[in-house]
Amino acid sequence: MTNSEAVEDSVSRPLDALVVGAGISGIYQLHLLRQLGLDAKGVEAESDIGGVWYSNRYPGARVDSDAALYQYSWKGLWEGWQFSERFPSRDEILKYLHYVDETFGVRQHFRFNMRVIRARFNDAGCIWEVTTDDGRTIKTRFLVMCLGCASKPYQPHFKGLERFQGEWYHTARWPKSGAKMEGKRVGVIGTGASGIQVIQEAGKVAKELVVFQRTPILTFPMRQSTQAEASRCIYPAIFEHRKTTFSGFDVDLVPKPAVGGAPARQVVFDELWGRGGLAFWLGMYDDTIVDDTANDYAYAYWRDKVRQRIHKPDLVEKLAPTVKAHPFGTKRPALEQNYYEVFNQDNVTLVDLNECPIDEVTCNGVLTKDGVEHILDLLVIATGFDMATGGYNDIEIVGQNGALFRDKWADGVKSYLGVLASGFPNMFMVFGPHAPGALSNGPTCAEWQADCVVDCIEYMMKNSFVRIEASAEAEQDWTRRVHEIGAMGLWDRANSWYRGANIPGKTSEHLFWCAGFPAYRKACKEVVESGYDGIMFTKRL
Repeated sequence: MTNSEAVEDSVSRPLDALVVGAGISGIYQLHLLRQLGLDAKGVEAESDIGGVWYSNRYPGARVDSDAALYQYSWKGLWEGWQFSERFPSRDEILKYLHYVDETFGVRQHFRFNMRVIRARFNDAGCIWEVTTDDGRTIKTRFLVMCLGCASKPYQPHFKGLERFQGEWYHTARWPKSGAKMEGKRVGVIGTGASGIQVIQEAGKVAKELVVFQRTPILTFPMRQSTQAEASRCIYPAIFEHRKTTFSGFDVDLVPKPAVGGAPARQVVFDELWGRGGLAFWLGMYDDTIVDDTANDYAYAYWRDKVRQRIHKPDLVEKLAPTVKAHPFGTKRPALEQNYYEVFNQDNVTLVDLNECPIDEVTCNGVLTKDGVEHILDLLVIATGFDMATGGYNDIEIVGQNGALFRDKWADGVKSYLGVLASGFPNMFMVFGPHAPGALSNGPTCAEWQADCVVDCIEYMMKNSFVRIEASAEAEQDWTRRVHEIGAMGLWDRANSWYRGANIPGKTSEHLFWCAGFPAYRKACKEVVESGYDGIMFTKRL
């Protein structure tokens, strides 16, 4: 049977499990399900594996996790693969995922260019009926949603965008054929991670570059380097260590207050800054995110380091303000290689949207409220994503008694462990809201949650259970814990996508588990050891 025939057959008969999404979590999840002996298949809206790494092909796209950390911990994989850089490019991440497929043969079990538009639980048959955009219906016992955190791009409404005569693209919808920036007048709206990466690339080649900034981004030096072949020998220890750290990386919080002696604090700050990457955030004193004074120490160090690199006096306060715009670390920091040097160039202009908001997009460029029209050939919209929940809201998920999932989450996310939802039996969520997700290293969290899903299904098989669902009480308790833990920190004082604040009208809440990866693992283990407390199973009749 050919791969094509296998795929066609998979949508014409009931499956044991259907995985939605072929990103980091979906690839791992499908492989585990098939190892368990299940008839499991996957669907993916894009034309290949990769998830966000497939769809985000804008110039400069690369991961901000060290290469040794941003991969699966399967021994058969890390022994045969070597990244060329400490922080691999988007293209190399895709090559790695194709290497994973060559090793485990996962891709042949996915159907591509197939978007799920509806999923309805058939209570009588205890089965999910999944409808795709080409009119197919796939029946499956288990529905495993591996949509990731950033599957739905967010694009604000810009008056007049449709009449712009140049090219314009959202960073998550960059054309496969590419878009040239050489010698062009380029405008970039947004200074999050993707915006910074595009800005650094545009700064090298653009005739003119206009950056539209709302809030100055907190960035750390990447300190890029090539990968040493011998470094792979320490991978097993790294994979074990990353399970024990707050963020699932190879650096952990300093377990003492930053408000102690200044000399010791300076030594720690200098070491973390010199290490590069996200160390200055993830290896910080553990009171930095809960104590204003400690938070100020970290911000002041960052500010003073950055200001040394900004040569235009009028940009110092805009890029690294004296008073922090929000608490240090409560918005997702980014890594940079020459971001601040770009603004020292004569062909680069920074537009502060707090002073001069965008009025409209004209046929020639962007007009701001001060009456200045910025003439552009290419407009890059780097405004991020409707994080965590956006992908779920795009699918009409119907549970028991016709309940809509998007209605369930209309006034806030409700889940148990970030994996199950009351009223939606036999549906699992991986790398979504209410889990460490975007506050942790991606593969660390994705592997753990996928392992938990498979262990749970295996438990059901051994006990002849056909249905699983979180109790309403357990869901309510977990949701309360997520919010209470989040409120203990300084997160509420930042309008970040961690809390859905980047999307107009979206409920402002803690979308992710803020207590760290080890605490999340402990909570999951306690549920299993208690005999799956808070989870309701139904036996085969």
